[in-house]
Amino acid sequence: MDSFLQTFLQQFEHLKIQLEEITSATNNFDDQNNGIGVGGFGKVYRGEVSHSKGRSMAAIKRLDSRGGQGVPEFLKEITMLSKYKHENLVSLLGFCCEGSEMILVYELASRGSLDRHLNSPHLSWTRRLKICLDIAKGLSYLHDPRETHQRLIHCDMKSGNILLDDQWNAKVSDFGLSIMGSANEQQSLIVTLAAGTRGYCDPQYAMTHTLTKESDVYSFGVVLFEVLTGRLCCTYKINGDVEKKFVPKWIESYKQKNLNDIVFKNPTIPPLDGSALKIFSDIAYRCLEVDREHRPRMATVVEELENALKRQELISSLITYYEEMVKSAEPPLNYRSHDELKQILSKGFLLNNGKTWFSVNKKGEHCEMISFADCVDKYDRYIDSHYFGYYHDRVRKRSKYQSEYNNSRFVGGTYYFQNGSGAVKTRVEAQFLSPGITYTVNLVFKYMLPMKKARKDHQYIKLDYSLNDRYYENNLAYFACERKDGWWMCELCHFTSDQRKVGFSFQFHKHDDDEEFIEAEGIEFWPLEKVDDQRQPILDTDANWEENLPSDYEDMMKWSTNSMQWTTEKEAYSLLRKGFLIDDDGKKWFSLDKNGKKCHMLSAVNVSFPVKVLPSPKARFGEVVQCGYRRTLYMSTNIESTLVISAQTTYASYLVYKLLPQSIMKAPYIVRDRNKDYLNSEDARFWHIYLTSPQTPVLEPKADQNTHNPPNRLKITSLPRERHDGWMEVQIWKFQTDTTNAPVPMNLELESCGTKSLNSLGGLIIEGIEFRPV
Repeated sequence: MDSFLQTFLQQFEHLKIQLEEITSATNNFDDQNNGIGVGGFGKVYRGEVSHSKGRSMAAIKRLDSRGGQGVPEFLKEITMLSKYKHENLVSLLGFCCEGSEMILVYELASRGSLDRHLNSPHLSWTRRLKICLDIAKGLSYLHDPRETHQRLIHCDMKSGNILLDDQWNAKVSDFGLSIMGSANEQQSLIVTLAAGTRGYCDPQYAMTHTLTKESDVYSFGVVLFEVLTGRLCCTYKINGDVEKKFVPKWIESYKQKNLNDIVFKNPTIPPLDGSALKIFSDIAYRCLEVDREHRPRMATVVEELENALKRQELISSLITYYEEMVKSAEPPLNYRSHDELKQILSKGFLLNNGKTWFSVNKKGEHCEMISFADCVDKYDRYIDSHYFGYYHDRVRKRSKYQSEYNNSRFVGGTYYFQNGSGAVKTRVEAQFLSPGITYTVNLVFKYMLPMKKARKDHQYIKLDYSLNDRYYENNLAYFACERKDGWWMCELCHFTSDQRKVGFSFQFHKHDDDEEFIEAEGIEFWPLEKVDDQRQPILDTDANWEENLPSDYEDMMKWSTNSMQWTTEKEAYSLLRKGFLIDDDGKKWFSLDKNGKKCHMLSAVNVSFPVKVLPSPKARFGEVVQCGYRRTLYMSTNIESTLVISAQTTYASYLVYKLLPQSIMKAPYIVRDRNKDYLNSEDARFWHIYLTSPQTPVLEPKADQNTHNPPNRLKITSLPRERHDGWMEVQIWKFQTDTTNAPVPMNLELESCGTKSLNSLGGLIIEGIEFRPV
């Protein structure tokens, strides 16, 4: 040992280990029995040695100068690991420098390096994310010293330099190429020939021969993608040259949102959660930014990986929870993989002796339905003898002989009742809800009597019910919709869950004017789905106005009752889109839709009767009609197809209206087609519309909470929506034009469904009827 080396090592005297002990521990460096690996520094052996911290198994690295590393790397490792101590950096236990031997002794990472486990089925996604987080914490400690030590750039970050202990904790190792920088500098720029390992190197290094802490960030980004894909970033030739690089493909897959094509998959481990995948892949991609300034700090990487790990740990705990649930299903269910478990959860299964149907939606939110037949009050399971003259079981038991109206998923079958037959009391208890989710509580049912198509499409039910003891007033539900599973549902209330278990009581009351038989399957708790808001103004974009401007637009402009002025085609198009009056009486309005199709509005004065005409300067016709306190309104006209509508086009007719502030119009309205072809027919066409969106009771949260987010209704033509001009509209009719010039007759009758006191037409102000392509 030369004098310089001997002098330098005196400061680390407490770390010295005698060569004799190392030789004994490794059985004289027995490659077959004690060898555990080979690196750029040399061979690595396993052995038990005494050191400054006691005695333990250790990894013993023996320098081989033929590997290209020597005394500088040996001294750097001792210096760095003596100064930089962190739970995610490998610990130096000691060294030996006797004669020609230079040996480093580290804590033993019994599972070896990360590169050996990338495609291991024993490495779950939770464990993979934890390993990545460990590495990030170690690098963050080196990069952001916070005045406690000098910044250290590792310069050779790769999966082969990440060691794993018996608990799968990750530790950064091999500091032979590391470079120190000032702790106070924002950017530590080092000009160096320390190239690191091909495939992991910062692309900027090839052009500038400079390394920064962002160079480590790039290399770590490669490691992140290796963990994500379960494979090394390169394949190598026998001479060590790179044969094939995968990083460009990984980057392209991320940009094209095709990560599923490259993510590591194994049927024995639960898949990576979608939200965790997004967080993980986003930060990994940012690490690989070509511009160093755009790469994140390691402290930011740590935060993002912590978020991804939390998401995945939640999913992993839920999978265990679901596995226990499936074991108690009725009947017991079997699955061979987590994909099959996911399918079972999506489809749903019975719990609680067949009284609860449980499923999980695409967002991972719990859905639950309670059997109506099992939650109804026992007294109400029998029809009043005064009503039918005898007792009769109201529960349709499920059997192997399934009728059209008895295909319930519940073992106990369904419960049927008639609105006019008295009150029905129920008590439901949900046990598996997702906390913090806004739920809608639905009555799931079927109409028992066969319905004509016109009736089936009407989405109307009159259901009178009360909710819990603190809601003394009765609620009226008028809106029902058919589901994909063939059942119907009617909303009863909304609430935000603060725990998995919750209880409700409902009492359904009689309605003497509606004696429809319905068959109730259950009370359902379904996460509130957000859809397009029907209350938002209708806005059209004019990005393709040149294509949509009709060739005869100049002739159309001549229809205006006022002289139209424009200087460009775009100005003319804007005028046509806005619309204008086209007859001397001021009762017809013409415009174009966003696709260049003709639109037509008629003043309500010319269409509706009996009505009261009122002046209205803000209306486009200067006047509106008020229907008066009556229950029926007739609307009749002949639509001039040659002028104001396009041939071979499907049109919808819209009632354009406003409601007086004092008006009460909760119930829907019946629209009947009074064309002569249907007047005397049993299949007379009718449907229902709403002038105000149906309202569902909302159970108020606690006094210090405001968690409810009001729902948006589905896109259903019978529901109203707000126009950009401030008026409301609802579709009342639809027709198809042909190639002839014959006028299209419209004869409709609008009638209230509710009682006169609740649902007269007195608060309805109509501007007109508009005809637009659909």
